[in-house]
Amino acid sequence: MPKNKENQSGKKVVSITEAAKLNKVTRQAIYVAIKLNKLKAQKETTRWTISLEDLEAYRKQKYSRTKSLFNGELLFDNHKGYFSVNQVAKMLNVPAQKIYYATRIGILKAHRKGAAWVIHTDDVELYRENYLGKKNNRRKAG
Repeated sequence: MPKNKENQSGKKVVSITEAAKLNKVTRQAIYVAIKLNKLKAQKETTRWTISLEDLEAYRKQKYSRTKSLFNGELLFDNHKGYFSVNQVAKMLNVPAQKIYYATRIGILKAHRKGAAWVIHTDDVELYRENYLGKKNNRRKAG
């Protein structure tokens, strides 16, 4: 359990390391959030401290890939059939690397939106039938 300290105003505070552990992220992620003014922190002499209230506020508004926007539209709008590489990997019960590779060699159609790959459910089904199904059929025949 983190060693919660109190700052001069009586608020419970934690260090960057403790904040990272609480949020299950790296220290670098916390530091970047501070530098981008997404997480409030105070520098006391040489150490950063973060109030638990501010950490909770950050956690509530934290970036989520599933809520990412590109040109004002949801990147991965599951209701319209658009999914991320990781979502497709989970759907097909295969490693994400296999999905990345399939998009790179062209056997799974994917579209680039900014830095993200977006895959439509129709393309997922085609890939499942044409490539994943074949492998399973060969195993059954052997």
